[in-house]
Amino acid sequence: MESLHRDVDKRALRRFLRHQRRALSQHEQRLAAQRLCKQLKSLPEIRRARRLSLYLPVNGEIDPTPLLPWLRQRNVDIYLPVLCPFSANRLWFVAYRPDTPMVKNRFGIWEPDVRFSAQRRNRLPTWALDTLIVPLVGFDANANRMGMGGGFYDRSLAFMHRPGPSPTLIGVAHACQQVASLPVEPWDVPLQVVVSDQDCFRRQ
Repeated sequence: MESLHRDVDKRALRRFLRHQRRALSQHEQRLAAQRLCKQLKSLPEIRRARRLSLYLPVNGEIDPTPLLPWLRQRNVDIYLPVLCPFSANRLWFVAYRPDTPMVKNRFGIWEPDVRFSAQRRNRLPTWALDTLIVPLVGFDANANRMGMGGGFYDRSLAFMHRPGPSPTLIGVAHACQQVASLPVEPWDVPLQVVVSDQDCFRRQ
């Protein structure tokens, strides 16, 4: 019963936080994206990354794409998450360039079109990425993350619970998505850092 109650609470919190970010005007979104990217550029994990994944925003998610010209100038290889065609609720990470053929996935998010065999060859094993910039619905000051509820990142990054090479995980969000504290589940893959348009929180 307690677990059911907690699930209901999490669903309600998700709805509230998604409403919060969608309520931001386009101007507020643009300003937040600029401030976010300024913060990201100062992070040592971003400055030393050579293979980095970010995402294309939807539904009011904070936009990390103003970072792209700066990353390309630094010759960073850029990857985007792609819904794995052979496995439910898992992600591939596929190279993204200005000429990459794109397609909308079932959630209406643009992603590299892996129907092209050349695109599938541009896939990188997740452990080989240096840094992942990941979206989130909510976060707290200890860099705990609440995702959309589908478990895509947690399933795709489950290998990080075991020893071995793994990327740095950086969550990004609007400041209005911060909450006092979030429950931590055994399957949650911890972030190292959360960056908002106003602050930066590292896992203690």
